[in-house]
Amino acid sequence: MAKYLKEDRSKRAPMALLAYQQRWLEDQSPVKVIEKSRRIGLSWAEAADDSLIAASKSGMDIWYIGYNKDMAQEFIEDCGDWLKHYQKAASAVEEFVLADEDKDILAFRIRCASGFKIVALSSRPSNLRGKQGKVVIDEAAFHDNLGELIKAAMALLMWGGKVVIISTHDGDLNPFNEVINDCRAGRIPYSVHRVTLDDALEEGLYERICLRLGKEWSQEAEDAWRASIVAQYGSGADEELLCIPSQGAGTYLTRAMIVSCMSDAIPVIRYGQTDEFNEKSDSYRYSVVEEWCEDTLAPLLTGLNMNRQTVFGEDFARSGDLTIMLPAQETQAAIWQSLFSLELRNMPFRQQEQICFFTIDRLPKFHHGAFDARGNGQYLAERAMQRYGPQRISQVMLSETWYRENMPKYKAAFEDKTFILPMDADVIEDHRALKIIKGVAKLPDTKNTGKDNSKRHGDSAIAGALANYSTYQEGGDSWAFMPETAARPASHVVRGY
Repeated sequence: MAKYLKEDRSKRAPMALLAYQQRWLEDQSPVKVIEKSRRIGLSWAEAADDSLIAASKSGMDIWYIGYNKDMAQEFIEDCGDWLKHYQKAASAVEEFVLADEDKDILAFRIRCASGFKIVALSSRPSNLRGKQGKVVIDEAAFHDNLGELIKAAMALLMWGGKVVIISTHDGDLNPFNEVINDCRAGRIPYSVHRVTLDDALEEGLYERICLRLGKEWSQEAEDAWRASIVAQYGSGADEELLCIPSQGAGTYLTRAMIVSCMSDAIPVIRYGQTDEFNEKSDSYRYSVVEEWCEDTLAPLLTGLNMNRQTVFGEDFARSGDLTIMLPAQETQAAIWQSLFSLELRNMPFRQQEQICFFTIDRLPKFHHGAFDARGNGQYLAERAMQRYGPQRISQVMLSETWYRENMPKYKAAFEDKTFILPMDADVIEDHRALKIIKGVAKLPDTKNTGKDNSKRHGDSAIAGALANYSTYQEGGDSWAFMPETAARPASHVVRGY
């Protein structure tokens, strides 16, 4: 498909069917399934194939199942147009009453001279009993009982029939998405196709629209048209246009989206302490943590590009949940890549400050840091502001307003692949814990369980969102940043510690 980007698309000879439509019709598998964008002409292309099959002496009956009357009528009319194009003898579209168990419904039919017919049925599975031929289930995700409908359709395969399943998505828990996943996992032997809006555009969809409307095609016009369509669908664009099913229970980020923005080259560091450690002297606690920082963090903070900006995000906890510290650096490609994710459990306040300052002191061209300033987190957020200056530290009170204004930008970073996280199972689950709650993406009150059976509360998702928030803050000069006042044990320099 990418080859078309390098061609002079204005010189392409128009064809009746676009490449993705041709591939679909060329697939002669007994059962084939396609997940698709809306309004790309897939059902219209299917009508082209079905009309030819029904009009052929060696063909078969076509049984079309849409989820409403308008779909059925449009498909039958498309078949009639194709039959005229093929110059095949057929009756006009007939309306007839179909006895559908507890009620009579209006159905549509075309009879071909071949003796075969094209019939639009309701989606009741029992309507396929005793039928032979090809079944087309259109917008399958929106049928009430898709599993039973597919089961009934499969009976037609025994005598040479075929089954076609076409749909956009309607959630990742929908039976249609389960069929897609089962196909790709090899659990069922169906042929699977996928055509997003971008795939269709790459293969000439907008050029076809221009031809139909008598407009001149240009790349600029196509880009503007795509942007307008995506804007019209809003938050539903992923599902309706890009074949990304929305997540069950309002989950905000798909697993595929998260994993696509992860790298196994980025470490996750986990450091916890005991209750007894908190009871030790300042100098003891300082020396132990300082040695750990030098051994563990210093090697990760040396050799960084000194000409690239860095940011910092922090989600605070003292007991129970985790404190997560996430520094990131901008790359030449304008992508922000995490340096590491540091998880602190049961760490004293003073040592969290010590580790935080040890890290930020060593970040080249430190641009901005955003700190969770709720509850106990306000202490470290305030201390960081005093050290690095109010222009470079945001003390964030995480609220519904903050989530509403900033989580869409975090999601956009995943969509655009501009913020890279460590490849880690707990980081994935933290991000999948984000839910749409009353229209706002945030963490619910329930906690998730880490791979070590410890309780988490989406901690790394908040740290990541805060680090991403830091990337689009103004930053500024620090008036308080003095590396020589880095944390020291109270017995040495009480004021700097």
